[in-house]
Amino acid sequence: MTDNLRLHGFNNLTSSLSFNIYDICYAKTEEQRAAYIDYIDELYNAERLTQILKDVTNIIGAHVLNIARQDYEPHGASVTILIAEHELDEAAPEQIKPGPGPLPETVVGHLDKSHVTVHSYPESHPDNGISTFRLDIDVSTCGHISPLKALNYLIHSFDSDIVTMDYRVRGFTRDVDGKKLFIDHGITSIQDYLAEDTKHAYQMMDVNVYQENMFHTKMLLKDFELDNYLFGTSRRDITFEEARDIESRLRKEMLEIFYSRNLD
Repeated sequence: MTDNLRLHGFNNLTSSLSFNIYDICYAKTEEQRAAYIDYIDELYNAERLTQILKDVTNIIGAHVLNIARQDYEPHGASVTILIAEHELDEAAPEQIKPGPGPLPETVVGHLDKSHVTVHSYPESHPDNGISTFRLDIDVSTCGHISPLKALNYLIHSFDSDIVTMDYRVRGFTRDVDGKKLFIDHGITSIQDYLAEDTKHAYQMMDVNVYQENMFHTKMLLKDFELDNYLFGTSRRDITFEEARDIESRLRKEMLEIFYSRNLD
């Protein structure tokens, strides 16, 4: 697509960006597992998730129409924000061109319409000590501007061991000659829109269906420091054999989530 693409009427394309963000830890005792879930529940409560989605809304230049949020018992939270459906009066090229977008410390930008949602899912298993926290985030927009603008802000807003992302453009719009356009920008991979530090930090794998304008990217954190995954204890408090066993369990958990299948 060219920068001077001229459309007939309103841009009817819908662009959707979906995240699954995972945080993994090892909590040996029942008390440690309960403490981890409570910690995550407090860290990512509905109030904080609402602020993150408000920042996303600001990045994509949308107008908030309504916010619905809920903290659940015993754990978890959900937030949904509806966004204005009106067109921007005027948009600069840098505002409507798909791109990486800002990092958390530079929340700026403009866009328009649709919705952003987030749901949290804390989980643990008593047999192997592994606890997992998952966030599902969806940013869906209509019109000129892509939700890819929120990509780097969202990734940098969480300490993520694994990230899976889906980006899809649905529907069609028309140019001034009546020709249908099923996508209004060039893209080969979601990785095209990631910041360089993110690319260096994660192992990545793509599964794309170009002819359907569907793009999928998985990310697995490269660096592994055991102390970062121990909750309620530290590496110096356990034996070498125990550390090796815990590391094996953690790596297996991360690989199973990354590849979406159980491993022997």
